[in-house]
Amino acid sequence: MDDYIDQIRAAHQPAAYPKSLPNDEQIVQVEEQVYMPMPSDLRAFLLTVSDVICGSLEPVTAADPFEHTYLPEVAALAWDHGMPRFLLPICAFDQGYYYIDPDGGVGRWLEGDEEEGEIEWPNLWEWAIAVWINS
Repeated sequence: MDDYIDQIRAAHQPAAYPKSLPNDEQIVQVEEQVYMPMPSDLRAFLLTVSDVICGSLEPVTAADPFEHTYLPEVAALAWDHGMPRFLLPICAFDQGYYYIDPDGGVGRWLEGDEEEGEIEWPNLWEWAIAVWINS
């Protein structure tokens, strides 16, 4: 995991309005708001690299409830659009959402789909390297 974190941090592009990393209490608050525990990779991702800005995609965050990437808000929108409730969105894109399933696999859900898509990445870190930092 440390190698993934280093690669993601190396891709960081400083911005005028930097993001903050959440603390454990904020993570617990997010879990309470979405009524489910987070997969361990998502928890680690939020605690270590959710302040990184790179590429055109913006993964979910957990530190600031006023961010448009705040996980409970993104989840509410995704579920309202029909994404299965047991999936947690990790990032919105034009046609839908990238999500993490309870086992930690990452896939892509397209708006209008009745079911989850197929798992395309074995974990969130692989998705971050393959998709996010190259967006």
